[in-house]
Amino acid sequence: MSAAGKITLITGASRGIGREIALVMAEEGSDLLLVSRASENLERTRRECAERGVRAEAVPLDLGEGEAFERGIAEAIRKAGRVDHLVNNAGVTRDALLVRMKREDWEQVLSVNLTAAFVVTRAVVPLMMKARFGRIVNISSVVGLMGNAGQANYCASKAGLIGFTHALARELASRNITANAVAPGFIETSMTARLPDAARTTLLSQVPLGRMGTPRDVAEGVRFLLSEAAGYITGTVLNISGGLHME
Repeated sequence: MSAAGKITLITGASRGIGREIALVMAEEGSDLLLVSRASENLERTRRECAERGVRAEAVPLDLGEGEAFERGIAEAIRKAGRVDHLVNNAGVTRDALLVRMKREDWEQVLSVNLTAAFVVTRAVVPLMMKARFGRIVNISSVVGLMGNAGQANYCASKAGLIGFTHALARELASRNITANAVAPGFIETSMTARLPDAARTTLLSQVPLGRMGTPRDVAEGVRFLLSEAAGYITGTVLNISGGLHME
């Protein structure tokens, strides 16, 4: 399953799931383009990946900055020359019940979680088409499949990523480019670490496996979908939720 000689672009790579995906792909021997607005944490991730013997470049960009982000990511991809693997992982939350949700909170979540994935993918796909090879993985969420009160914006963005993935899979299959999504459940990250004990207990009661997932759990799923072993898988949503959501 080695990715030696490949280049993997990961958004939201500075911490949490994105950082773990970067480390896993460095272990596979892939060179890396790491994108995040959190430049200090991003540089730490870059160093950790480089210590594993691969070339890793930090690309400090804010995915919510519209045209400035679009220009920046296009330039980073142009300098790299090619991208073999793309992981659209970046995401933000701005939670509130619908009747209290501000329009700017709706628009910011859709911009970072969904529109930025469109921008990056559109920039990468021509290179993949020319090479007649590519792997795209979009990090969605189980709430994009099942909904969650107080997260109408986040659920809409993650459900949108699944529809986006299905469209990509159909458009790009003839060029040997696969597109899949991963739907994590409750994962131990800095966001979930802030949950009160009572809320954590309530959440865990809904998970048949009885524990929170780890960023590594998600990264291992991404590792597989980017590998040659997954060459006949496209348009699929890999549910990594400990049984929280079942189909």
